[in-house]
Amino acid sequence: MAVEATGEGPNYGVPALDKALDILELLAGSREGMTLGEVAAAVDRSINQIYRTLVTLERRGYLFRARPSGLYFLSMMMFELAHRQEPMRGLIDMALPAMRGLSEAIGQSCNLSVHDAGRVVVIAQIDSPSAFGFRVRAGATFPLFESATGRLLMAFEPEERVLPWLEGQEEAVRATMPGRLAAIRERGFEEEPDSLQPGITDLVFPILSRDGRIVAALTIPYVATSYSRRPIADVLAAAQDAARAINAVIGGEGA
Repeated sequence: MAVEATGEGPNYGVPALDKALDILELLAGSREGMTLGEVAAAVDRSINQIYRTLVTLERRGYLFRARPSGLYFLSMMMFELAHRQEPMRGLIDMALPAMRGLSEAIGQSCNLSVHDAGRVVVIAQIDSPSAFGFRVRAGATFPLFESATGRLLMAFEPEERVLPWLEGQEEAVRATMPGRLAAIRERGFEEEPDSLQPGITDLVFPILSRDGRIVAALTIPYVATSYSRRPIADVLAAAQDAARAINAVIGGEGA
């Protein structure tokens, strides 16, 4: 490997690594995804120069290429790497205190999920303190538009970010989903009987970044039985308070 002397000392640059990092940093700032040509132009390299780097990053799980659009997006790989270190748990650490308080207050479980490459991924789960309850394990995945959590995550995204994920859906879904997402956004949360588990109603609230972007969803899979500690109206209010508390911590307004 050549060592280039500079005014600040030797430059031990690795061009291939620089190229990969340029691409990751570029896509980290792209909300709509980018084509091969757009990536090449943005990092000022030819398509031939970056094609193999993109293929390698996709194969290693750092990128996701949507089909049929061909748009490249970051996957959750770097998020997962960061959260292997306890001091960098970030979003999860900020959400867990409010989630624990919520679960204790309502006697039900709750979970935190994010959107990753066209699917919903559960990143944190608090079990019900009651003798009964419904739990979803951390790491579980669900369809984006077929789950209440996924629809809420999409409802708070800009339209141009939603459209690529709608392209691969059935015609009926593409026709009706924009209206459903608009209704969720106007209501501010989602309340929907779970499509996979009879007897459960999913209550979902948005978790937002400092600049108002959707970063996660707080979901309560509400189980209505004679043993339920609180009626669903009370659970809705408590969940909304918990979501506001998490948003306040993310926004730097205190715990």
